Amino acid sequence: MSQIQLQIDGKEIKAREGMTVLEAAREAGIYIPTLCHHEKLEPFGGCRLCLVEATVRNRTNLVVSCVYPVQENVVVRTRSEKVDRIRKTILELLLAHAPDSMVLQELAREYGAEPDRFEKESSFCIHCGLCVRYCAEVKGKHAIGFIDRGIRKEISFIPEIAAKECAACKECFPLCPTSYLQSVFVLTEALAASTQDL
Repeated sequence: MSQIQLQIDGKEIKAREGMTVLEAAREAGIYIPTLCHHEKLEPFGGCRLCLVEATVRNRTNLVVSCVYPVQENVVVRTRSEKVDRIRKTILELLLAHAPDSMVLQELAREYGAEPDRFEKESSFCIHCGLCVRYCAEVKGKHAIGFIDRGIRKEISFIPEIAAKECAACKECFPLCPTSYLQSVFVLTEALAASTQDL
């Protein structure tokens, strides 16, 4: 596999063809924040927190580094005024949904995000999709999925599958950046138990 030369934050990097900018940065020890990325999963690009500036042939674009493939001589900036401003806004929006998330609070401090900028709509799920994708792609169980669309989108355990598969697994729990997933599972178990008692 051929090697590609690129620059990230002023550092010359050699990356393998087919890698993403995020993968190349991580391999070089350069930090880019993410919420929806996991090395065992296909890139998703859902949280947009890994946004970076990429310059190719004197043209600069904002790109999502977890899905953007490395290119020869691309110049990447992981921090800039524009990138930081966008990450700050993303974090403020996410904190409106999951104000108690330790992961979000830590990132908010780093980027100066105001936790109370937007009105709270505490769904606690930030739609990173880690649980849904991990269950499908790694475990092959499909015990959890998204329901509804747009602002009404939520995650939900599929009771018939979850009742058989999830109690012994729970590998998706530590992936959740808000700890919401565990609460949903406890509720699902309670509802399943109550219907069995009828």
